[in-house]
Amino acid sequence: MKALILVGGFGTRLRPLTLSKPKPLVEFANKPMILHQIEALKAVGVTEVILAINYQPQVMRSFLEEFEMKLGIKITCSQESEPLGTAGPLALARDRLLESNEPFFVLNSDITCEYPLKEMIEFHKAHGREASILVTKVDEPSKYGVVVLDEETGRVRNFVEKPATFVGNKINAGIYLLNTSVLNTIQPKPTSLEREIFPSIATERGLFAMILVGFWMDIGQPKDYLQGLRFYLDHLRRKSPLELSVGPNIVGNVLIDKTAKIGEGCMIGPDVAVGPDCVIESGVRLSFCTLMKGVRVKGSAHVSGSIVGWHSTVGQSALVSNMAVLGEDVHVSDTMFLNGVVVLPHKEIKSHFVKPEIIM
Repeated sequence: MKALILVGGFGTRLRPLTLSKPKPLVEFANKPMILHQIEALKAVGVTEVILAINYQPQVMRSFLEEFEMKLGIKITCSQESEPLGTAGPLALARDRLLESNEPFFVLNSDITCEYPLKEMIEFHKAHGREASILVTKVDEPSKYGVVVLDEETGRVRNFVEKPATFVGNKINAGIYLLNTSVLNTIQPKPTSLEREIFPSIATERGLFAMILVGFWMDIGQPKDYLQGLRFYLDHLRRKSPLELSVGPNIVGNVLIDKTAKIGEGCMIGPDVAVGPDCVIESGVRLSFCTLMKGVRVKGSAHVSGSIVGWHSTVGQSALVSNMAVLGEDVHVSDTMFLNGVVVLPHKEIKSHFVKPEIIM
């Protein structure tokens, strides 16, 4: 069984982190975003994952070499010479996808959920038609493309993009299971699965939607990334509590890499991920935040509601808060106050920033 992951383009919504790495390789809960998906695919019998890419292919290829061997799964690249949307990459990888007659998965690379892929395979077999999509319930459907479906059978009737009036509360969750026959309807040119291919299949009564149970989040921008982390850590607490960190200074759901060093008198949590080789000095307070690999947080500093990029330093008694995002190798001087700032890589911060802004 095969799968194609739509890796996409430049990851502009997650800058400045994506100035250092392609978005799928940015760590989420201490492992590359895309690795969560590849592990879930392998667990249901997928033997080859094709990454549809058009940005930093050399970086992605080095990732492949590392994780192919670790996971025991074939990972290949299908490189676009121009952006092909969400459907064009399937046509580009057509020959590889047709090597097997089995249905194949397609995933958007910047989503996190419980990946009910086994249940999706069973659902797809049960209805026996061309395509299955995963949908999730949301409170504010007007911000999304809504999938209108027959609640009893799951058959999709139509799609409504950002409806002005309520037509339903199920939205596309970005995971699909498609028969190889679907490839006959797609050309290797910029094309949208959601706007062109799926509505056409729905008209032919061949598209069915399975409702996702559990959390879901598009983690392609900082606010949603941190909300997704909160959901994911809560999922771990319920399903795999031994993966979470525990200790006298830990509050709520926290994930700390075993190579990180934690000083005395810290308070860490809730909803925190501390990456490899981080150094957290004494008296530090961390809440609702992610620290990437090699971050140092000096004594009595406080990081809240923020993301600190690789090998950055937060100075003694500094405060970094309110959706601040520090790029790679950013160094914040002692006692500084950073409120909601976005700092590009390789910067030194020696003054307070009391209002959100981008520091070039």
